[in-house]
Amino acid sequence: MTPEFIAGFGKEVVWVTLLVAGPMLLFGLVVGLVVSVFQAVTQVHEMTLTFIPKILAVMIALVIFFPWMMRVMLSFTERLFVNIPLYIR
Repeated sequence: MTPEFIAGFGKEVVWVTLLVAGPMLLFGLVVGLVVSVFQAVTQVHEMTLTFIPKILAVMIALVIFFPWMMRVMLSFTERLFVNIPLYIR
């Protein structure tokens, strides 16, 4: 294993992680910004008002994007297992 291989493999791992986590983080970010603007405009600063919509948005994003996320993770895992003989040379 060369340092270039390890760096490339690490880059691919980080990329897959960002792809899988991205939709949920993006939904949470958008809902958090909307709730923050709503709180600033109405001056309602209820703590549960920030958490519950974000949790619901992340759950909805998980339900919507779960098949795609599983395909991304399965293809990465399949490539990883298929290339094991190349890794141990």
